[in-house]
Amino acid sequence: MMKNKNTEQRPSFIKRFFSWIWRNKWWLIIILLIAGGLCWWLCPKSNKKKEFVTVDIVRGDIIQTVTATGEIQPVNTVSIGSQVSGTIEDIFVDYNSKVKKGDILLTIEPSVLQSSVDESNASLKSAQSQLKYAKSEYKRNQALYKDGFISRAEMEKSQTTYEQAEQAVKKAQYSYDRAVTNLGYATITSPVDGTVISRKVDKGQTVAASFQTPDLFEIAEDLSKMQIETAVSEADIGMITEGLPVTFTVDAYSGQTFKGDVYQIRLSPTNVSNVVVYTVVINVDNSDLRLMPGMTAFVTIVVAEAKDAWKTKNSGLLIRSYKNLAENVPEDITPKTHLAIQRDGKLEFVPYTKGLVTPTETQLISDAIKEKDKLVVGFIGQVSTNKSTMRGGPRM
Repeated sequence: MMKNKNTEQRPSFIKRFFSWIWRNKWWLIIILLIAGGLCWWLCPKSNKKKEFVTVDIVRGDIIQTVTATGEIQPVNTVSIGSQVSGTIEDIFVDYNSKVKKGDILLTIEPSVLQSSVDESNASLKSAQSQLKYAKSEYKRNQALYKDGFISRAEMEKSQTTYEQAEQAVKKAQYSYDRAVTNLGYATITSPVDGTVISRKVDKGQTVAASFQTPDLFEIAEDLSKMQIETAVSEADIGMITEGLPVTFTVDAYSGQTFKGDVYQIRLSPTNVSNVVVYTVVINVDNSDLRLMPGMTAFVTIVVAEAKDAWKTKNSGLLIRSYKNLAENVPEDITPKTHLAIQRDGKLEFVPYTKGLVTPTETQLISDAIKEKDKLVVGFIGQVSTNKSTMRGGPRM
């Protein structure tokens, strides 16, 4: 009886199992499809077609530039000083005053200098009187010596006194002239036409010119013409020549671009934080007088420019070898001499030379490049030298 019972339960279990499968057949099919897809994706396929990662090659203008900063200054600034000491009596100009050559800027209290003039004048008149007496004495002694009334020694002594009186007059004249000149220095005048951009003294201040000339004013000769002195590193100075066009901006006029040109490259180097830099002087037209001395200019020097040229992003030229892109690549085809191009879905290598380079783009010089060509930089799934798998392109 037990044997028959077990025999009857077995077909019943099998029947329930297949019934469960039939009821859940769609879930089982979905699970099997997912598992099969994962296996197909994860399992390596030696015959799977490579899907290249590309960078666009486009036509356009490319400009190679050198950037720097500098300070805007007048072309010629004259520092006005004083050659004499004294107290400032009056000031006739102030900041931004327009002056002409010869205009009086200030005067120094002249009493001390006038006293020197009067003293020198008195000394000169005294010396002239001594000269007049010595001259008459000499002529009288000449006549007496000729008639034999005095000795030769007396005559020669009067001659010497006369000659010394002549030199004393000259010396007194020089002192007087110097005193008059110093008195003239008490009136400070402008040596050029221009604009006062700095006044460093006030009325009543004492000026001491004993050891060095004190600065009183700074006059910009012509504010309609300005200069920018920029510092360019030795790595870029070789690309800069006189006459190159320059554009620059200043914070005072955001969004506006001003123009200039390279006027001078000074040969004197300067070491700034272990970097050798050279001063490049840029001429700027400031006819509208908007640019003011001391403004900081952010300069862009246009070194070279190519119109309607083939160009690509710099990241597209970082590939080091073509061995993983295709089989049996000739040894003379390297990333330095040839570009890997995807054309009509196929990989081709075309010769090229590198042209202008900017921080983001590089010019490609080649007659073999065509429209719609794309630069190949790798393929999806490519493994780099450090064995890491690339997702969506090569590891840069």
